[in-house]
Amino acid sequence: MGLTTTEPAALADEGVPASFEQFYRAYLDRVYRALAITLGSDDLAREATDEAMARAYARWRRVADLDNPGGWVYRVGLNWATSRWRKLRREFRSPPSDGDRLTAAPDPAAIAARTALERLPVAQRAVVVCRVLLDLSTIETASVLGIAEGTVKSRLSRALDGLRAELTEEE
Repeated sequence: MGLTTTEPAALADEGVPASFEQFYRAYLDRVYRALAITLGSDDLAREATDEAMARAYARWRRVADLDNPGGWVYRVGLNWATSRWRKLRREFRSPPSDGDRLTAAPDPAAIAARTALERLPVAQRAVVVCRVLLDLSTIETASVLGIAEGTVKSRLSRALDGLRAELTEEE
């Protein structure tokens, strides 16, 4: 499953495409970009997106009936990547190298924002991605990440405070 660029579509879209093929075309790029930002690794996000889409395909009848199938795919990809990181740590006793990080845009403000975002813990980064990039509500974010609404709010608040503090220091 190679990555292609599609028209942006919200993960919590009103109508779910009837066929998996339509769903794949509509959601692939959005899920991939969300995972790339959350994970901080282009290659890992590609693998996680492909794995999550393959799992969605295998379970399409059940996934298509979910309120937020795009959110389900994002969460499956995030879980898969987390499991992979844990396995790599056990095998090599070190986290994935910084060489796997996405190349930042040349704009200094974008570089500073991406760097600040990458410094957040993955749990906080996932909430920021869901709430800001994917424009999910607090309830939808809680559902996608499998956490309480209060946890979403507190993680988002801490993440935004940290981002503000770091970005203000760099000015």
